[in-house]
Amino acid sequence: MTISAGDRFGGQNESIEQRVHIIQGEYNVSDDPCVVLTTLLGSCVAACLRDPVAGVGGMNHFLLPGQEADEGVRRRDGETYGVHLMELLVNGLLRRGARRDRIEGKLFGGARTMDGLADVGARNASFAERFLKYEGIRLAGGSLRGDQGRRIQFWPVSGRARQVFLSASQTPRPQTIAAPKPANAGGVEFF
Repeated sequence: MTISAGDRFGGQNESIEQRVHIIQGEYNVSDDPCVVLTTLLGSCVAACLRDPVAGVGGMNHFLLPGQEADEGVRRRDGETYGVHLMELLVNGLLRRGARRDRIEGKLFGGARTMDGLADVGARNASFAERFLKYEGIRLAGGSLRGDQGRRIQFWPVSGRARQVFLSASQTPRPQTIAAPKPANAGGVEFF
């Protein structure tokens, strides 16, 4: 939590900025002007959406674009997939009073973080752009692709966003989850 104040003793100019960190597979919607949504991105993408009239916005953070399994990545009930998280974010905004025709978006992330592997970041970026276009959501800004990770801050009520590029050592790498090993069945052998 960051506190900034004109009067350090509780005067009227005091404001409290509440930071909410969004990790892979999460989203958050807020209409609180003191909330700042933050995340760290490598090949993942964060969509920052808001309705400027309703004064509500939110952010998500997804690992893969759709319901396709990549080598070395195990499905977790759709939590990490963009198609699922984009729908949750849009529906969360609508529940808080947003109107679909007023929603605008900023997209961040989608970096190519590992050479020699499929460019998951580019697929994530392309998916997010297609989703906004298909849903009629105006793309108001952002920063996609490239080869550097990003630290993102998004003020959901005002729509302000800040991006800081990360060095290679600070950039999150895609998580690979090993397939579970079969349990030893006690020496039963089948021919």
